[in-house]
Amino acid sequence: MKIFIDTNILISATVWPHSIPAQAFAKASEPPNIGMICQQNIDEMMNTFFDKFRNRLNLLSIFLSDTVPALMFVPVPPEINVSERHIRDVKDRSILRAAINAGADILLTGDKDFLESGITNPKIMNASEFLELA
Repeated sequence: MKIFIDTNILISATVWPHSIPAQAFAKASEPPNIGMICQQNIDEMMNTFFDKFRNRLNLLSIFLSDTVPALMFVPVPPEINVSERHIRDVKDRSILRAAINAGADILLTGDKDFLESGITNPKIMNASEFLELA
């Protein structure tokens, strides 16, 4: 399955390596699954670490150098997708656009804007739901 991984899962996996999101990240990024991210994920991670986890920048550096190369890096197309109107936070819309454009089966997130959007393609799941999949 192709799993597009939202930034909040990436941050949680980096800061709390034994957390449920970290376990979901590991599952999403290991074969037979294909973990996917886009440039916005990296930009959001960097901004969040500088704002909230400045004392843990070494974790971000390790994550980016060790983990990101194993993920599929997908582009964010410039064309707006009709599904985006279901996402309240305008900044999150490009994440959805990248996931749809890449043909993701699942968008793995902890973001309520996604989880409560009613979007079914890709299927939007939180970390616990994703871990329950066979």
